[in-house]
Amino acid sequence: MDYSALVAEIKKKQFRPIYFLMGEEPFFIDQISKLIEDTALSEEERSFNQTVLYGSDVNTSQVISEAKRFPMMAERVVIIVKEAQHIRDLDKLESYAMQPQSSTVLVFAYKHKKLDKRKKIAKILDKEHVLFESKRIYDNQVPGWVEKLLKSKGFEANPKAIQMIAESLGTDIGRIYSEINKLALIVPKGESIDENTVETNIGISKDFNNFELCNAINSGNFAKAIRIQKYFEANPKDNPLVVTTGILFRNFRILMLMAQAKASGLPENHLAKEAGVSPWQAKDYLPALRFFDVRRIARIMGYLRETDMKSKGVNNQGATDGDLLKELLFKIIYQ
Repeated sequence: MDYSALVAEIKKKQFRPIYFLMGEEPFFIDQISKLIEDTALSEEERSFNQTVLYGSDVNTSQVISEAKRFPMMAERVVIIVKEAQHIRDLDKLESYAMQPQSSTVLVFAYKHKKLDKRKKIAKILDKEHVLFESKRIYDNQVPGWVEKLLKSKGFEANPKAIQMIAESLGTDIGRIYSEINKLALIVPKGESIDENTVETNIGISKDFNNFELCNAINSGNFAKAIRIQKYFEANPKDNPLVVTTGILFRNFRILMLMAQAKASGLPENHLAKEAGVSPWQAKDYLPALRFFDVRRIARIMGYLRETDMKSKGVNNQGATDGDLLKELLFKIIYQ
């Protein structure tokens, strides 16, 4: 079951006996756990019928003991096991999973790890209960996720605003969620969100940001790229080099995939698919193929790795982040 379907089911108060929430992305695990916590019991019922346990403090037998108790003046008992990845004997859950207490909702928050799906307990949870894997989203999935989240809050946004949020906040889903919630409190419902809205309310400059830097490079507007570099140098706290190099590397990785596809003879309308970007995103990359071929992109990706290492102190002769970005941009444009 995917995240949206699971959330919809919980909101309808259609609860399962066991939810085993696992995976690399803690945000979705926290969201589902919190939704169950807020929905399954009323505030008055929670004092006697809700228990929060921590995996580092309990074993499976203690969890089962809690799960087998009966509710007091409520329809159900809710047991939430946080940091469940620290429980060592989860195989002992098999017998309870085969015959769970019907009045108990048992939630395991098993973060940063996954159960081995070949194990019997994983197969039981997957077949009889909810075994949910919370996967980290990739860079190229972030714009779509941002757009979907904005729509769920009742907003439409133009592509540039979506890209600004995605490029500036990266794959930190928790931070994206927090910033969009902030927008939802400030911006009137139904109003279209553009780059000015993002600049005013999230604090990302609509003219001087990593998204605009990539666009300037891709379009061959190198004078603008240098202006953005100077702005970054003057405002280093708001524009950390590690973020800029990461976004530039992603930009040139996409260009590399497109350039390789083009070199192999694929038509232009197929390049976006090969690079894993949407057609509307592709228009921001296609102009760059006039300036950057496979060989040049490969050199630039080497420069980016070198800059990243220098920013971490490797072979750095006292250069500041501003110096390193200036040197990197010079190499991108002129070498």
